[in-house]
Amino acid sequence: MKRRNIVKLFESRTANLDRRLEHDYVKNGIATLPCRINEYEDIISPYSVKGLETLNMDFFEYVTEAAGFADPKYPLVINIVGNCLSGEEKRIIKITILDTFAYHLGKVEKDEKRHTKTFILMFLGLLISGILLWCTHSLAEEPREMLFILFWFMGDTLCDYLFLTGYDLRRERRMAGRLASIKVLFSDEYVEPNYTDSDVERLFSEIKNEVKETRENMEKY
Repeated sequence: MKRRNIVKLFESRTANLDRRLEHDYVKNGIATLPCRINEYEDIISPYSVKGLETLNMDFFEYVTEAAGFADPKYPLVINIVGNCLSGEEKRIIKITILDTFAYHLGKVEKDEKRHTKTFILMFLGLLISGILLWCTHSLAEEPREMLFILFWFMGDTLCDYLFLTGYDLRRERRMAGRLASIKVLFSDEYVEPNYTDSDVERLFSEIKNEVKETRENMEKY
């Protein structure tokens, strides 16, 4: 019987992710996430109360995960497919989606600011401990060892932030910004999107105006 190394075959298997994304998600520079629903509670959590609606976590995770496949340069559109919604329910869904992702963006911004403050403190600590090491050649061995430990701790923390944690934070920040700028569409039946150049220009213009408006509102506070 011929011996086959199936493990090697699996290890050598590759996927053309860009081609799949272009075929399934991205059309004319816009990433569309289709979402078929059967009832209002597929999107709005049945545990929320009127006026304080929250998203169904399954829906939230679906959108967040699906959005992560497409390159960050593509704006996001979610197409909610189903003929089970009233006009008022559509209005509530759209507002809740935008508010939820705006709230998520705010949380990411707070984390980013906290890590930036930590980075500055670590940088100053590294600078000060390095200067002290340079200027304290005459100190006993034990105090200098403590300074060495402090110096390497600060340096290790900075490297982690620059190359690991910092990268993850920037990626999460971009994703949160994309989701906060998502456009919500409703359709009774799924139709493959066909965005014209004018549609793309209008979408980019709307996102640009929303970003500008948000920044101006933040400067008032």
